[in-house]
Amino acid sequence: MSDRLIYLPLGGAGEIGMNAYVYGYGKPGKERLIVVDLGVTFPDMDGTPGVDLILPDIAWLKARKAQIEGIFITHAHEDHVGAIGHYWEQLGAPVYARPFTANIARRKLDEHGHPESVVKVVGVYPEMIKCGPLTVSYLPISHSIPESAGLLIDTPEGRVLHSGDFKIDENPVVGDPWNEALWEEVSKDGVKALICDSTNVFSRDPGRSESSIGDAIADMMKEAKGMVVATTFASNIARLKTLAIAAQKADRSVVLLGRAMRRMVEAATEVGILKGFPPVVSPEDALQMPRENVMLLVTGSQGERRAASAQLAQGNYMGIKLKDGDTFLFSSKTIPGNERGVIRIMNQLSELGVDVIDDAGGKYHVSGHANRPDLARLHQITKPQTLIPMHGEHRHLREHVKLGAESGLSGIVAVNGMMIDLSGNQPTVAEYIDTGRTYLDGTVQVGAMDGIVRDRIRMAMNGHLIVTLIIDENDEPLGDPWVEIMGLAETGRNNAALVDVVEEDLSQFVNRANAKTLRDDVKLEKELKTIARKSAQGEIGKKPEVTVIVSRLG
Repeated sequence: MSDRLIYLPLGGAGEIGMNAYVYGYGKPGKERLIVVDLGVTFPDMDGTPGVDLILPDIAWLKARKAQIEGIFITHAHEDHVGAIGHYWEQLGAPVYARPFTANIARRKLDEHGHPESVVKVVGVYPEMIKCGPLTVSYLPISHSIPESAGLLIDTPEGRVLHSGDFKIDENPVVGDPWNEALWEEVSKDGVKALICDSTNVFSRDPGRSESSIGDAIADMMKEAKGMVVATTFASNIARLKTLAIAAQKADRSVVLLGRAMRRMVEAATEVGILKGFPPVVSPEDALQMPRENVMLLVTGSQGERRAASAQLAQGNYMGIKLKDGDTFLFSSKTIPGNERGVIRIMNQLSELGVDVIDDAGGKYHVSGHANRPDLARLHQITKPQTLIPMHGEHRHLREHVKLGAESGLSGIVAVNGMMIDLSGNQPTVAEYIDTGRTYLDGTVQVGAMDGIVRDRIRMAMNGHLIVTLIIDENDEPLGDPWVEIMGLAETGRNNAALVDVVEEDLSQFVNRANAKTLRDDVKLEKELKTIARKSAQGEIGKKPEVTVIVSRLG
């Protein structure tokens, strides 16, 4: 068998978030591999109640741990670096990152008791990292977090460019500006494949610069009468600076609220990329100031229940209370799926008399991702033999292939688990890998198909009923079964207690059961469960989850 070049998305292709991509070269099954990003996505109460984080399924990678040459993190957003602490021990390879991203990655490794020394700080092109048959270089690119990068991956089959998350911004306030000459240089000798961000492929206007919104925000803060609160992604260091400078122009002192907000500002300051950020004051000091001279910069732009925004909306956070006439700015875009939580907070703020400003008009927020014309521009610069969209839902990937075709580019839609063979002149699907999700449930990682969350949803939807029966040493019932209910109506359609109705039906069965049934725990539990569910359904119209406990004496 001849060697092959493969690309395999394990997360981030067919969804937005939880990015994890694999490149490899070698004989089939024995390729030397690199991993690009290990991110997370976040749960919701409808589909994943009680889950803390959702991680990519890396079973395929774990089985090939000895083949992994390195892990490359493109930038410090949670959907790209959030899983590194959870998964590093299972993969064991060195982690490469630029200084700011390395700072965040080290903090995550330290939180999980892993050595920070595994993170290797690297420079940018033309610095190269040799990983077996692959050579990798970081290509600076503008995005909504500092030191974002695409990757140049040189292989025996040719050059691959992995765009990472990017936008075209020549004045990004913080971070690297768009460098068209660099992308032209690395593309001039030919690009075998461009694996490219697809997030904003449906946005038809050219993207706007971060520097374009500062004046509008400053004017809004000058006109506001009371306290101003602003929320955005804590990782959007440029936006934090834009908001803080605007507050300074409006004669407002800046207060940072939320652990993630403080951590990001500290990390950016430590590595020297955040300069000119106005001095901040403590919440205690802010309480002594006139409200019109205060701007709170808070976490929780996506409606997170425990973030500072949600706490303020509920009335009090660290002694600070919002009042009638205050202003709350959402300087961010709501990620699809988070609308309900954001609207809940907006309404709670409105009930307090707070004026809420969102970004429906695009006046106070610009995206960190390339819009359709900017994607086309990168296509034209790199002129890849093959375009492979990533970082998008299926509709984004498909539309991105269509966009490439408008310029004569050949493209392929590759979703999670679809291994693409990039060898030769025409990409082909080499294999389909089982992929899924891993849930961080408390402190335990569980598979999405393990049934734990499914059972939790069933209990939430249908309630829970516990049946207890004691059998004596002669295999005879010791009294009647008794029932406990949780999350169910106590009284049914006959105006009788649900517990009494179910217990009566169970008692009739037990008293009629023959000795063989009473000796068989499996059959007995099955019958008790079926009767309890049927009885509850007849009384309250619900078929609850049922737990049967049979205790035997002697």
